Amino acid sequence: MWAPWRKAYLRSSSPKRSGCIFCRFLKEKKDKKNLVLFRAVHHAVILNRYPYNNGHLMIVPNRHIGCLSEMNTREKEEFFDVLEKSRRALQKAMRPQGFNVGMNIADVAGAGIPGHLHWHIVPRWKGDVNFMPVVGGTKVISESLESAYEVLNRALGRRTGISRKVRRRKK
Repeated sequence: MWAPWRKAYLRSSSPKRSGCIFCRFLKEKKDKKNLVLFRAVHHAVILNRYPYNNGHLMIVPNRHIGCLSEMNTREKEEFFDVLEKSRRALQKAMRPQGFNVGMNIADVAGAGIPGHLHWHIVPRWKGDVNFMPVVGGTKVISESLESAYEVLNRALGRRTGISRKVRRRKK
């Protein structure tokens, strides 16, 4: 098992920052460092730092909202465009055979960041769940975050770590 990205987390001696990590990532504009792959008008696509599988992405609204009922019409419409763009990029870059798409609303439902709504897109391959989770309580991730970031960054059409916003649609 190889998980080099965990070393920085485990060795971190700095105190935990307060506030929402997604809001901070979206504000900082340090996309490569924060694993932000794509920015649309109302959402961003972020590579999950603690993935369930290779290429595990999250779609995060730019606004700090915790529930679907807080989304406006434009955010809801754009979400599906960003979801499909992300799915196509994952298909192109990683060739998965399927996907899990879902969200956890509130901490009791498993949301790691309960105050900021987000969706998970997890690419799946036949046989990607083997004996390791059952016997060793461990999931094997076969690609580094840096490698996954570069491959997906290219698949989403970005050439640099600087974001491009998609144009707003005229109604």
